[in-house]
Amino acid sequence: MEDLTLLSGRQWIVSQEDSSTFEGCRKIPVIEKGKCNRCGSQVNSRLPNGKYYCRGCIGLGRANEGDWLIRKDSNNTFSHVKNGGLSWQGKLTPLQQNISDKLVQNFEQRKNTLVHAVTGAGKTEMLFQLIARCMKKGQRACIATPRIDVVNELFPRFSAAFAQVEIGKYHGREFKEIGLEQLTICTTHQLMKFYRAFDLLVIDEVDSFPYVGNPQLHFAAKNAVKTTGTRMYLTATPTNDLLLEAKTGKLEILRLNRRFHGGLLPVPRERLFIRPFLRKGQIHPKLMQEIKKVIQSGHPLLLFVPRIEEIPLYQEALRKKLQNKIKLAGVHAQDPQRLEKVQAFRDRKYDLLLTTTILERGVTFKNVWVIIIAADDAIYTAASLVQIAGRVGRAHDDQTGLVLYCYHRYTKNIRQSIKQIKGMNR
Repeated sequence: MEDLTLLSGRQWIVSQEDSSTFEGCRKIPVIEKGKCNRCGSQVNSRLPNGKYYCRGCIGLGRANEGDWLIRKDSNNTFSHVKNGGLSWQGKLTPLQQNISDKLVQNFEQRKNTLVHAVTGAGKTEMLFQLIARCMKKGQRACIATPRIDVVNELFPRFSAAFAQVEIGKYHGREFKEIGLEQLTICTTHQLMKFYRAFDLLVIDEVDSFPYVGNPQLHFAAKNAVKTTGTRMYLTATPTNDLLLEAKTGKLEILRLNRRFHGGLLPVPRERLFIRPFLRKGQIHPKLMQEIKKVIQSGHPLLLFVPRIEEIPLYQEALRKKLQNKIKLAGVHAQDPQRLEKVQAFRDRKYDLLLTTTILERGVTFKNVWVIIIAADDAIYTAASLVQIAGRVGRAHDDQTGLVLYCYHRYTKNIRQSIKQIKGMNR
């Protein structure tokens, strides 16, 4: 009999030709009554042979009518590690400590919780004692987030803070088989591979694309937690459905309106433009003036544009105007060198990084300033504008900085984002 211990808390698909039985597992049709049991989607698409298949989770491998979904119960326990394996020697502020203590208390009471904390509040550090409590009890935890960049940001920080704990890192850009680690850090898409695996599930940046408004990922998150488990949600910009759950008592909400260093959130400057930002390969002179000011100040610049196809156009225009006097690059979600470019910018190998909303949240760049081109574009929600502004002023020794909205029309989202930032500064 094959040892399936490493598959504890997992679910996977086998074809209808494979009639094997698995000890300690349950076998159900992957598509049943027009619904996919892996992602919860309604199934309407057919293969050439007439069989139905699910398009909702096809990125994890095709789920065909007649195939089986195997689920292995999670009945394993981990060794009880002293101090929960926490090796971090830092100290929380009194406000952070209050949130941290409450998270531990709610975990013990199995109370689902929403942490609404401003960008730069130190949410990661506030999780350390919560994760340590879970590890100390010999239980299993997962930190899931919608963005690959955030997974790559969190993994080294938790690896340093929990040097004695085996941590798994999983996302779609690194193809490896999932193991039986006590702590898992992954994208929310990877949760479809788990079933009742975790005693604690933390979803960071819960309002972020692609998790927000995605019923398949919400279905996966619900299934990944044990029936006795607890869910914690973290965000600086909670969605209305989460606030409603808090209002109706399904979630406890914890709020923190100050950054870890005690400083205020930078309030964006606004600049109205009449003519196009980019025309015939030339950047608007006033926009160019703002870009040069940032470069001359010595701060690295994140320059946001609404569309992927605009990135090479701005790159070419900047190179011509600045005559290669600065090092710059562009990055977007489909860029095969995205991870390397983001790290190079973090290491100050680039002076300017052109980007889309893929870097709106979950990433930290020391001393960075931000300019948003076409802040009135529909791609920028109020929440995304707040998140982008939150990239600035995060360091203890650099609490201020430039956030510049460049626009043709003053939109509701621009107004609401500034209102939210000023409100959190009160």
